[in-house]
Amino acid sequence: MTTPSSKRKILGFFQIVMINVIAVDSIRTLPFSAEFGFSLVFFYLLGALLFMIPSALISAELGTGWPKTGGIYVWIREAFGIKVAFIIIWFNWIYNVVWFPTIMALLAGTFTYFFNPSLATNKTYMIVSILVLFWGSTILNCLGMKASSFISTLGATIGTLIPMLFIIILGIIWLIKPEPLQTEFNLHTFFPDLTNLNNLAFFSSIIFGLLGLEMVATHAQEMKNPQKDYPKALFISVLIILSSMILASLAISIAVPHKKLSLVTGMLQAFNIFFQAFNVPWLLPFMTACIIIGGLSGVAAWIIGPSKSLLVASQDGSLPKIFTKKNRHHVPVNILILQGLIVSVLCFVFTLMPTVNSSFWLLSIMTTQLALIVYIVLFAAAIKLRHSQPHVHRAFKIPGGDIGMWIVGSTGIIVCIGAIIFGFLPPRQVGITNIWHYEMLLIGGMIIFCAIPWIIYKLTKKTP
Repeated sequence: MTTPSSKRKILGFFQIVMINVIAVDSIRTLPFSAEFGFSLVFFYLLGALLFMIPSALISAELGTGWPKTGGIYVWIREAFGIKVAFIIIWFNWIYNVVWFPTIMALLAGTFTYFFNPSLATNKTYMIVSILVLFWGSTILNCLGMKASSFISTLGATIGTLIPMLFIIILGIIWLIKPEPLQTEFNLHTFFPDLTNLNNLAFFSSIIFGLLGLEMVATHAQEMKNPQKDYPKALFISVLIILSSMILASLAISIAVPHKKLSLVTGMLQAFNIFFQAFNVPWLLPFMTACIIIGGLSGVAAWIIGPSKSLLVASQDGSLPKIFTKKNRHHVPVNILILQGLIVSVLCFVFTLMPTVNSSFWLLSIMTTQLALIVYIVLFAAAIKLRHSQPHVHRAFKIPGGDIGMWIVGSTGIIVCIGAIIFGFLPPRQVGITNIWHYEMLLIGGMIIFCAIPWIIYKLTKKTP
């Protein structure tokens, strides 16, 4: 007889890999990394070695030791208690909320290639489009995990892997023909130019482009065999994500002049140049549609994952009971509504900054800073649990015993702190002229988002 819980075991190895790929392997960060030229390879390899692989190792150990719905929240709760877990899962949730307007801006900007590309710099168009796209995605996610995983798998194949593979092939053809290169390939350009430290802010975005491998752990109870499939899927995902992001970013950098590169529509700029040069401009609408599908499915993957962790926190009593409400598909609808309202307010950041590029950058770097705080505590939790709960069985353990854990965890923490520091230096390419205005918005926004969970926790615990 099939039990109710067994009916929910719907995610196998392939689905886990696809959710990871669509959650991490986003085209949104490719224009940021393309700004580095050939040295992006150096930064991606450095980011993979010092951040992505450590986070994958830690996610594999914690995910197989505590394979429960809730992911990061459960892990940090086991290590540091409910209060710290709630604050961190709030950060984990809110950085995704801040991220949503940026990916929606990418989709809205991409959509303009169907009728009027100049609208990508129109603030009113961007705000209205973001609201329509996000609330539409939220409604789709209310249909449940089965629908969400289907959308993620479809999007990973059609909307992310196909455009990335396509632009990689076009980049190779561009090199073979040969066509004019906007990037030089030599030993000197492989290493970064540190004469302008502000450009290191883009490294923070590269790190952000490599995070998210822990997200699938929030769906552990829906996995058919988490102890076996989860660690294996993580490492396959790392290989796919790293290779595709490096090659796709290089393809953009060799075709688009750096001074004209848009952080919002950089990938479409590259496709347009490639298609015009190869006399196949009719392919641009097809690729535009693929990118939009991929972006929407990426949002589908991220809308529901962190919300489930926040649901576990509300069930622990860290949030008002109203947020424990679920619909018949087991979706936390009230949390999704709150998420949508915050995203709607954040859209108006586009009216406070001088350009769409600068607004896009501000929200992107604020997202990155909040995310890195989460990862600092995540690495610390893994170290703590190795010592405080060594008896818990992990199907996968980081090699090297306690020393191996300390090396991996400490490396991740140090890299996160460095990336946070770099993030406060606005790169000259984004068109930010008033540094004080920029710093006030960035620091002020972070202070507000950090203060909210403390206030909510205290008020909730005081409520009888």
